[in-house]
Amino acid sequence: MTVQAFRELLTQRPFKPFRLVISSGQSYEVRHPEMALLTRTSILVGVDMADDGVPAEFKICSLLHVTAIEPAERTATPA
Repeated sequence: MTVQAFRELLTQRPFKPFRLVISSGQSYEVRHPEMALLTRTSILVGVDMADDGVPAEFKICSLLHVTAIEPAERTATPA
């Protein structure tokens, strides 16, 4: 995947949550565009989200190791 492809995913409106699948088999969900930071060679993804929306840490994923991008499953909001 190219930097431009990731930039388009993060800037599309309305934003569509997605899941990154890495060559190691791990996957990370990007539920909000502010929870990912793009560099020339990597994407940093916030994980372990607290109730206040602040991630506990960021995982660094090399763009070369992203094997797939899938739509994130939407969870139903309670009524």
